[in-house]
Amino acid sequence: MTTDSVRWGILATGGIAAAFTADLIDLPEAEVVAVASRTETSANAFAERFGIPRAYGDWEALAQDEDIDVVYVATPHSAHRTATALCLKAGRNVLCEKPFTLNLREAEELVALARDNGRFLMEAMWMYCNPLIRRLKALVDDGAIGDVRTVQADFGLEGPFPPSHRLRDPAQGGGALLDLGVYPVSFAQLLLGEPSGISAQSVLSAEGVDLQTALALSWDSGALAALHCSLVGGTGVSASVTGSRGRIDIPSGFFHPDRLVLHRAGRDPEEFAADPADGPRTTFRHEAREVMRAIRAGETESPLVPLDGTLAVMRTLDAVRERIGVRYPGEAA
Repeated sequence: MTTDSVRWGILATGGIAAAFTADLIDLPEAEVVAVASRTETSANAFAERFGIPRAYGDWEALAQDEDIDVVYVATPHSAHRTATALCLKAGRNVLCEKPFTLNLREAEELVALARDNGRFLMEAMWMYCNPLIRRLKALVDDGAIGDVRTVQADFGLEGPFPPSHRLRDPAQGGGALLDLGVYPVSFAQLLLGEPSGISAQSVLSAEGVDLQTALALSWDSGALAALHCSLVGGTGVSASVTGSRGRIDIPSGFFHPDRLVLHRAGRDPEEFAADPADGPRTTFRHEAREVMRAIRAGETESPLVPLDGTLAVMRTLDAVRERIGVRYPGEAA
């Protein structure tokens, strides 16, 4: 890095790229210097919208831009591996949207590439950087509810989504599991680590992706997780962690909560609310700040979103897809 600010490149111009960039340009320590899309028209429109000085009509040009400290990859799931590898090989640091890749094999390739090249790499699991989620993990780690016995979490969208939508397109890594289920799985594994037992049931679409999936995970400690994701019904998007001496509830929006409620026997419920100074609950600023902190410190991965944790989640997602019979184009049968 040659400047006080961290210089970002944005790879892709869809809705999530726009939401992230809108938060990024409000951070004084961040500078968005370039954007790339598959077409110059899309890149130019995005650049004009956000006041970005350079727009590229191909990904390679962005990857080769030496004025960029870190690239945010916001393509559809199926392009994460290609886009991230391109940037890492060119010497760029990368924040890649979730799910990290389509499968564990692709994820392992990217992690190895980043480590071989000494580049920073992180999955954009913004939930892990959220202050209230970090508070919840600290409470659990400090024994506030005793030994964790059960984790419950759900994420469902009402839809309906037509067959042409990316969420139902196998070529784009569609289905409830990778787009939504990655959050409940990541939440459970944040607290308990990688499970030792995995079972799942799913309803598949005509295209062969999962419309809704129910997961049961188990750990050698005796802990269990009941998780659910859906493209066919809007759920409460809630979560609960039950321990031997108490429970923590997230009533809604569990992956970007505005409050937690701690229940312990013989005590009044204790509420932990989001700090208004942290901004709106939907902000991506926390993960952006963590990326910039790590890069400034010369770190190649974040302790909040470690690469080994990302690989562990991908192992679980692969195991679930094996059980429900979902495969994407190009994967071995």
